[in-house]
Amino acid sequence: MSRVAPVTGGKPRDRAHRPLVRRVVLTGASGGGKSTLLAALAGRGIATVAEPGRRVIAAGLATPWDDPGGFARACVETALADLEGATAPVAVFDRSALDALAHGARIGAALPAVDPRGLYDTDVLFAPLWPEIFATDADRRHDLAAAAAEADDLARRLPTWGYRLHVLPKVTVAARADWALARLGLTEEVAP
Repeated sequence: MSRVAPVTGGKPRDRAHRPLVRRVVLTGASGGGKSTLLAALAGRGIATVAEPGRRVIAAGLATPWDDPGGFARACVETALADLEGATAPVAVFDRSALDALAHGARIGAALPAVDPRGLYDTDVLFAPLWPEIFATDADRRHDLAAAAAEADDLARRLPTWGYRLHVLPKVTVAARADWALARLGLTEEVAP
């Protein structure tokens, strides 16, 4: 399967030989404001990586409604390529291989054997379900109930893989960005 994001630096390296960078996952409920927060963080100079699922759909590789298993596999491959290519001191990923692996497990898809533990920073930014801003679009066809089930699954699964969830407050985008950066130790503490 062709990749959506190029892998830099030739052959993949094992985790012990990666440069020391922070790879922070931004995950949670669909429609919870993740992409908006990602844009705000990028505006503050933080390296960001766009959601693999939307890029997989845009590239025509697979869709979750026509080929759920193929979509999950393409998302895992894309997210792992993104991870390998991250070289900035701090990079925030809008969704990640963790999301794709969890999605694949939920639907029973055959996925590459990837140990999710230790792939990313232990600290994960988690967007809770936010019904007031949830909306469907061409790439997000599922409803609020499906978004809730997905968020609940991630909230249960990620801690079993060794990740600590920091639930984002439902505040303005600027306040959310301040809060996220403070949780990551990148700014002075800011209360939501």
